Amino acid sequence: MKIHFEANLQFQQDAIKSVTDLFEGQPSDDSLLEYDFDIQGELHSIVGVGNKLILSEGQILTNLQSIQETNEVEKSTKLDGMNFSIEMETGTGKTYVYLRTIYELNKLYGFKKFVIVVPSIAIREGVLKNLEITHEHFQNLYDNVPINFQVYDSGKPSTLRGFAITNTIEVLVINIDSFAKDENIINKPNDKLNGRKPVQFIQAVNPFVIVDEPQNMETVKRTAAIENLKGLCTLRYSATHKNQYNLTYSLNPVKAYDLGLVKQIEVDSIVEENAFNDAFVAVDSIRATKTKVTAKLVINVNDKGGVKKKKVSVEVGKDLYALSNEREIYADGYIVEEIDASNECISLSNGTVLYKGDSQGGLSDEIMKFQIRKTVEEHLKKEKRYNKKGIKVLSLFFIDRVANYRQYDSNGNPLDGKYAQWFEEIYKEYVAKSAFKELDKFPIEQIHNGYFSQDKKGKIKDTSGVTKADDDTYSLIMKDKEKLLSLDNPLRFIFSHSALREGWDNPNVFQICTLNETKSEIKKRQEIGRGLRLAVDQNGKRTYDQNINRLTVVANEAYDDFAKTLQKEIEDDCGVSFQGRIKNKRERTPIKYRKGFEADPRFLEIWEKLKQKTTYRVDYNTSDLITSAAKVISDLPKIKAPALRSIKTSVTMDETDGVGGEYKGERLETYEGHTWQIPDVLGYIQSKTELTRSTIQEILSKSGRIGDILVNPQLFLDLAAQEIKRALYAIMIDGIKYEHIGSSEYEMALFEAQELEVYLNDFTFNVSDTSKTIYEEFIPLDSGVESRFAKDCETSDQIKFYFKLPNWFKIPTPIGNYNPDWALVFQDDNKIYFVAETKDTGTPEVDLSKLSGDEQLKIKCGTAHFKEFEKLEYKVVNKVGQLVEK
Repeated sequence: MKIHFEANLQFQQDAIKSVTDLFEGQPSDDSLLEYDFDIQGELHSIVGVGNKLILSEGQILTNLQSIQETNEVEKSTKLDGMNFSIEMETGTGKTYVYLRTIYELNKLYGFKKFVIVVPSIAIREGVLKNLEITHEHFQNLYDNVPINFQVYDSGKPSTLRGFAITNTIEVLVINIDSFAKDENIINKPNDKLNGRKPVQFIQAVNPFVIVDEPQNMETVKRTAAIENLKGLCTLRYSATHKNQYNLTYSLNPVKAYDLGLVKQIEVDSIVEENAFNDAFVAVDSIRATKTKVTAKLVINVNDKGGVKKKKVSVEVGKDLYALSNEREIYADGYIVEEIDASNECISLSNGTVLYKGDSQGGLSDEIMKFQIRKTVEEHLKKEKRYNKKGIKVLSLFFIDRVANYRQYDSNGNPLDGKYAQWFEEIYKEYVAKSAFKELDKFPIEQIHNGYFSQDKKGKIKDTSGVTKADDDTYSLIMKDKEKLLSLDNPLRFIFSHSALREGWDNPNVFQICTLNETKSEIKKRQEIGRGLRLAVDQNGKRTYDQNINRLTVVANEAYDDFAKTLQKEIEDDCGVSFQGRIKNKRERTPIKYRKGFEADPRFLEIWEKLKQKTTYRVDYNTSDLITSAAKVISDLPKIKAPALRSIKTSVTMDETDGVGGEYKGERLETYEGHTWQIPDVLGYIQSKTELTRSTIQEILSKSGRIGDILVNPQLFLDLAAQEIKRALYAIMIDGIKYEHIGSSEYEMALFEAQELEVYLNDFTFNVSDTSKTIYEEFIPLDSGVESRFAKDCETSDQIKFYFKLPNWFKIPTPIGNYNPDWALVFQDDNKIYFVAETKDTGTPEVDLSKLSGDEQLKIKCGTAHFKEFEKLEYKVVNKVGQLVEK
């Protein structure tokens, strides 16, 4: 089949015009220049044909500014050299645009020599493929104008002579690494060219230099190499410019998304729930220096709120038991005995060897199986619907280790790796279902395949994506690009190395799944970029139906994390500002105190009353604690087995709200009936609560919930410890007693010692009457109720002085320090000194029962604390008027 190209897409026409209009006023008769290549020993010199520009830089700048005004991009005040940047989101036809720009520049002005510089093999193969498949389309549009295109081959540098002397449109595709070094063949005198350097044939003809993905070629050497081509000008095309020199056109991700020029994105997030029962170890990285070798591992660590995954740095001899804050499951056999940097692996004292990217424990394999399951399920659902419309569905799996897909026995015979085995098991299961039987048309071994680099014996291997070994891989996958679109071609599921993240895409990729044993380092925009193009049917025609154009990304992370990362990448890469979501560090504002407030009598009146520090003591009855704690544990909800949850969310994107999402549905796969290793139950809860083992044992026995330990040990221990602590704190705080600590008090110098800078927001209060408070201009606040309270304090005749208590003013409590909100001087018939806590519970007065448990307990402590202070009232309110209500 042939892909059909549309000649009249307005956004592409605008991008082309943004370049061709730069040369408005250039006479076509003056755009060619003949060069003599005088070669010693030959009777006649060789005549070369090159580009010639007669416009001045001033005229070019005037044209540029007019283009920028039309395209609503920031105007250049001066010409930033002869570099021009065109920003086009991945999937919107960037390559088509610059290839057609070549034809337009020739048609309008007669320019003939063009060099396309690419940063990698993958992109080079992509450009070559585009030159081939667009050739007939462009020939029909431009009256069969003669054109020749070639890829530079360092083994045949003499072909550059033909590039220089031919009087037709000449397009040369060249990899930056072919000419960026002095030792490259192109930069050395060549006997076949009578001692000339091959690069001189390019330099002599003043080519238009088109740079594809310029952000990958901005080192000093690469920049100098591009300049050394002596181009008439340099046209820079990318979705992710690092530097936007003389920007002429911008189609950023948000515009492309809004206009429906790329597929809409859905994220199917696969995340673990309640799965902390195993000794999880993942090898993230290994680093060797002259003096030592270290590794970064991910392990489960005891934390205040329970168990969390954490990255830790280790050397030989480190004990994971200690690094995990004494998680019992790491107590035996988890000392790092060796870190082998050359083979990128670590050895543990229990004999386990883990390579970089490997992991053990947890549900890593289960997550990846579930990812494959969700990808296959989504694929078959779309295939059933789209095949009837003549649209082939493809799914792309990125993997980080080839051995997980293909292995070899001792005789070199290929074997399926675990990903291939899992895939075939899952696919067979699904196509056996009545809903999908109609799709079971091909042998299973033909519906999936891997595209990887091979060694000399034909074995596939891991590579970086930029080596000579990758040439055949990219050539193969590019040549198969159109074949893959045919419904008669059985291949539907493509497995490839993560190094394929740039340079290849296919319009009919509808699912992308990254199978990584550690967190993927592929940038989100690169990852989704492989499937953003709008789909095509069996006639090669593009479809614009948004119900069809949906790319599903199956990710092993929560949607919020995915969206946050994607948004940051768009901001960093494109300079798009998501208003209201993104803070600019330069907008931080210093909070300054009013000069001389320390001497204000009204401030001193209340400060003298509340500056005294206190301590507390508690008494409680153990039997009351046992009864109370057993009751709350008994009332715990059902303990759930570890599970994997799939949550599908469609991505929304706009410049006001940033990257957001709409919930589409979810699915849960549980691991009930699994046998888990039981840790020291009493010891774990004791470490969290500091109660005796006998007290804890009695609590658990009375609760009647001990059997839940077998369902999910870690979840039960964390919830039980949490509930016991709450019961303990509630009993302690009911009888808490505060007392002053001698002459210990908060020092006034702390006001000036603390420098505070904040982002101004909707809640920040702008002070008008500075005489009533300690602030010079702004009061940093966090909620609407605080902002309204500050405004009422300022306007009230009864409030003589008020200020927000600084965050270093803290009252000690059994559950952490408590920082009250406000100090106020109230005067009507009487003068009253208040400390106020402002809360909004959506009720006329504050309903303490609607606050969190911790908030309620801290308010109890605040009440007990301020009881020890004379002529000082503590109140919880939502407005100023409630301070004097009885």
